[in-house]
Amino acid sequence: MSDIPTGDPSSDPFASLDKERAQANAANPPPAPFASNPNSWGPYGGNPLAKMRTEEGVSRLPAFGGEFQPGLYTPQTKFANPAPLGLCGFALTTFLLSLVNLGTRGLAAPNIVVGPAYAYGGLIQLLAGMWEMAVGNTFGATALTSYGGFWISLGITFTPGGFGIIEAYGGQTAEFANAFGLYLIGWFIFTFVIWLCTLRSTVAFCSLLLTVWLTFLMLGIGYINNTAGAPDEALVRAGGAFGIIAAFLAWYNAFAGFADSSNSFFVVPVFHFPWSAKRREERRLSSIADAEKNA
Repeated sequence: MSDIPTGDPSSDPFASLDKERAQANAANPPPAPFASNPNSWGPYGGNPLAKMRTEEGVSRLPAFGGEFQPGLYTPQTKFANPAPLGLCGFALTTFLLSLVNLGTRGLAAPNIVVGPAYAYGGLIQLLAGMWEMAVGNTFGATALTSYGGFWISLGITFTPGGFGIIEAYGGQTAEFANAFGLYLIGWFIFTFVIWLCTLRSTVAFCSLLLTVWLTFLMLGIGYINNTAGAPDEALVRAGGAFGIIAAFLAWYNAFAGFADSSNSFFVVPVFHFPWSAKRREERRLSSIADAEKNA
């Protein structure tokens, strides 16, 4: 029972009832044999359970279906920061796909990306987005959950012999390249929209989403500008280069999120914009301190 908060006894609706019963017992002591017993249960008909109270001091709340809460609310719990986990999932999967787009070591088929797209970039990033909802971060929940869905959908598209998406277009045809290019353009639009919300944050975070939407844009145009189903190699390689930068920026932001004095000998700067809320607050506090010094 030690894990249950005691709360404020004055807010307990049962406190006044117990006080009234205690005063009544003092004015009219219970009859024998209970009078000689200081722990008498006489007023409760000899039933100890009638006196038993659990969760002492916690207000009883009626069930309310509108909040899907049938009883007492649990004490508020502090959650860890889920953003670094989601960023790491995004970084690794983006890194692998970008190496394929660059043709590193003769890589051409994206099959190696399917596993991480389902598990790390997909499921883990999706869960990180859900946990962002739990901590009340709407932007983080929207971004991480969406990119988790992106990686899962990409894995579905390129699963060999699984869903038959590429086969439905007759293979790597011009029709598939155009369709896939439009798919990537859609993700470019989404990323550009959420990137606008980072212009008041930090250089590191803003640069991350800048390179992500440039990656989608280059790849999307590259697939649309295809030749008999073969995407434009120069644009795909450009998308791969931006993707590599995006991957390392995602790892950088993740490190900035979980590295502190308790686990690292150093922390990395994220470079707040001069017009960001943090910098404005620092300037305000600095001006107050200067005014007090000169007073």
